[in-house]
Amino acid sequence: MSRLTGHRLATAALAAALVAAAAGCGSGGGGSTAPTSASAGSAASLAPTTATYSPRIDPADFVSRIDNRYFPLEPGTTFHYRGVQEDGRTPQADDMAVTHQTKEILGVKATVVNDVVSSGGRQIERTFDWYAQDRFGNVWYLGEDTRELQGGGFVKGSDSWEAGVNGAEPGIIMPGDAKPDGSYRQEYYPGHAEDQARILGSGGALSVPAGSYPQTLLTEETAPRLEPSVAERKYYVAGLGDVKEQTVSGNQEQIQLISVTH
Repeated sequence: MSRLTGHRLATAALAAALVAAAAGCGSGGGGSTAPTSASAGSAASLAPTTATYSPRIDPADFVSRIDNRYFPLEPGTTFHYRGVQEDGRTPQADDMAVTHQTKEILGVKATVVNDVVSSGGRQIERTFDWYAQDRFGNVWYLGEDTRELQGGGFVKGSDSWEAGVNGAEPGIIMPGDAKPDGSYRQEYYPGHAEDQARILGSGGALSVPAGSYPQTLLTEETAPRLEPSVAERKYYVAGLGDVKEQTVSGNQEQIQLISVTH
């Protein structure tokens, strides 16, 4: 569940304006009161944590650029995080690069993010994550290909999944309208990847090695069926993305944003 999220756009003002425009599009009009695709509606309604889960994805609803206010993905940007592993002592580094590559999933062109976790100067996990944004600003998580170091070599992780394959379904990694409104699924591959999240509201001011920020957005991620004792909180900064992650129960893993390179 400690997959890193959160990235950078050119300016917070531009990101905020784009999200506001998207929210305006979603608030008008008549028709059905229930969303029927990756469109208008809250994350809790589009990606509900119900037992029966089958979100409808219409490729026509998606845009080419991921510029969500709290989860912008600008190709060519790399985010550098440092912290400790679950034992609270062993150092770990996480370097996440937003690539110029795309992958088509469910007819949607997803941005490929390359995430590499290291410890003691040695890579221990390599992941390709796939994200796409709908026209209402919701960033959907369409899957991941994870390789873990085992016995001197890298093997495919059991939590690897791709939306539309073997019963896996997409989820929302960050809503276009980021406000407290119930839990929502971030991913759904039964028995393997079942993270869900909820927005708690303001995380207040926060300082990390990358900078000091007067305001943050706070979320909490859990996987009740797979890791019932673990809860992780993440802090996001408008126009930048994820700046800190810390488990608050279950273990002592923690990482912070150190720098951003282009």
